[in-house]
Amino acid sequence: MDKIVIQGGRRLKGTVEVSGAKNAALPILFSSILTEGWNQFCRIPELRDINTTCKLLSKLGLVIERKKGSIRISSNAMRSYTATYDLVKTMRASVLVMGPLLARVKKAKVSLPGGCAIGARPINLHLKAFEQMGAKIDIKEGYVIAKAKKLHGAKIHFDTVTVTGTENVMMAAVLANGETIIENAAQEPEVTDLAEALSKMGAEIQGAGTNTMTIQGVKELQGCDHEVIADRIEAGTFLIAAAMTGGDVRIQRIPPSYLEALILKLREAGVTITEEADAIHVVGHLPVKAVDLITAPFPGFATDFQAQFMALMTMAKGTSVITENIFENRFLHAQELMRMGANIRIEGRKAIIQGVPRLSGAPVMASDLRASAALIIAGLMAKGITEIHRVYHIDRGYERIEKKFRKLGARIKRIKVKY
Repeated sequence: MDKIVIQGGRRLKGTVEVSGAKNAALPILFSSILTEGWNQFCRIPELRDINTTCKLLSKLGLVIERKKGSIRISSNAMRSYTATYDLVKTMRASVLVMGPLLARVKKAKVSLPGGCAIGARPINLHLKAFEQMGAKIDIKEGYVIAKAKKLHGAKIHFDTVTVTGTENVMMAAVLANGETIIENAAQEPEVTDLAEALSKMGAEIQGAGTNTMTIQGVKELQGCDHEVIADRIEAGTFLIAAAMTGGDVRIQRIPPSYLEALILKLREAGVTITEEADAIHVVGHLPVKAVDLITAPFPGFATDFQAQFMALMTMAKGTSVITENIFENRFLHAQELMRMGANIRIEGRKAIIQGVPRLSGAPVMASDLRASAALIIAGLMAKGITEIHRVYHIDRGYERIEKKFRKLGARIKRIKVKY
């Protein structure tokens, strides 16, 4: 098991290139189940969740050829429809195997999902939609068992916005009979990227990126070539880290439109941001100003930035209030930030942060993926040494993060530890 050790106090400076988006790559990899022939996917990040997805698809019988940054994949030899607990427990996105399996082989057996400990993320909205499309759903011994003689189009209205629900239903609908309409659909760029890949395969999708999508089912799909979009969460993490350290950083290969809500809040905090066609230049000015925020589905302020922004607010001038409206248990990082000297009070879904002059390095423990990034950001500016344990969380969603921070001047290293 590894830990990350940081000697704080360095101003970040330089250029960093954003990797491909994990949250786009995962559903796109699962979409290969739907097609005949080979798919070639590029800009695939080297992450634990990508490895888990490849293992799961391999167990289903898909043939996978990997090179650095790309994956070639074929489902022609698929022989199984079961996603087992040993893989699904580590990655909630494994539930995205269900829609493609139902569409292609008319049955799916999928373990109930796991993933980060950030509150209940039920899949009842997925299952209700599949039932509307003609599937029969049973839950037995920890597995969802779904069967359908043939899926048919339906009008699906999600009571709450769900990214994986939208993606799962989209993938099921592309091979269903007739028209499917998804209302209150997720509008995230990763959803739009999946729609783009499916369209290259021959799917007929309209309205991707809006709250209403219309999908006309087709008889079959063919393999395609597709490059995954940039990881906006990684890019935002570097934006916040540059602001936290009073840095001067240019973040490359990321459209600023993916980060409008975060950029607005950073500017409100006094950070200078220059937007380019495919890059963002950020200059931090210390101390930043305290600002309030409320998490919301895209295009609102992403919950996946909440922990990192809280780290920034720990040293802001004044008091800020962060309201978490997406997950009910996503303040676990607050306790670890308080170990470093942060002044944070939790009241239900609100975190009240009183800025302090300086954080102090301390041994801390990551509770989930984005909490890991928040602790790294805090450690970059803390006085002394910060040791972050359980960094396997960060390997699920950030590609070589310590190497990228070192390139920007941070004193950060990964150490193998025997427990």
